[in-house]
Order: sequence, then C-alpha cells, then structure tokens
Amino acid sequence: MEVILTQDINGLGYKNDTVNVKPGYGRNYLIPQGFAIIANNSNAKKIAENIRQAAHKAAKLKNDAEELANKIGDLTLHIKTKAGESGKIFGAVTTVQIADALKEKGFDIDRKKIAISGDIKQLGEYKANIDLHKEVKKEISLVVEAD
Repeated sequence: MEVILTQDINGLGYKNDTVNVKPGYGRNYLIPQGFAIIANNSNAKKIAENIRQAAHKAAKLKNDAEELANKIGDLTLHIKTKAGESGKIFGAVTTVQIADALKEKGFDIDRKKIAISGDIKQLGEYKANIDLHKEVKKEISLVVEAD
C-alpha cells in the first residue's frame, strides 16, 4: 500500500515522501493517526503543490542545518556520570543527557534527533549521530567520564 507521509516518521521517511507500507500498518495506524494519507492522484497533486510552495522554505532550512553542522564541527562532548570502580556506569547515558550537554555548549537540538548505536553503559568513547535535516547528518564524539 502506498501512502504519502504528512510528517517525519523515524525509520520510515520524511514529510511528503511516498512510501510503501503493509496495508494493516497504513490503514490501522498511519492514516487514523494523521501521519499519512493514501497515495492517489488527487492527493499527489495536492502534495506536489505544497512542495512547490515550500521549496524556498526548505532550502533555507537546509542551509540553516548545514550552518549548524559546521558550527558543531569536530565537537567532543564530555558527559560525566556516576560509575563503579570497574568502569560500569549506574544506569545508561541517554539522548536526554546528550541533548543537555549540547545545550550547555550552545546548541539547542531536540533529543529525538539524536541517535546512539547501542546502549552506553561503560566509561569510554562513543559516537552519536544527529539528524539535523533529511540531507544533513552530523556525527559527534562522546567521552563518558566518571563523576
């Protein structure tokens, strides 16, 4: 079943993308929640008109995301947390802590746009990916230290 997304959905696509999903997922979740509409001719024409009108706005958003990625540069975040003697931390480092550390550095990035591969449960160095725009991604280094 083809649907047109009305907003960004993590792991599926971005707003105005036409994606192929299983019929039950489309009918029972995406469409009733307002996350997608059925991909037919009339809806495709409406979306094409919306895309045409929003093209200059999208270019500005992309430029802003690229500027932010350049400002972030090769940033290394130092995150302090409580840890045991073996180097195992109490709990885990989450995207919330990474977003807070970025905010302290002057970058206001939503925690939902930050992705960590796996759980961070040991002291050490890790990588996190920030999705600034659908075409602009940035990888930052994390250093988890004992508090």
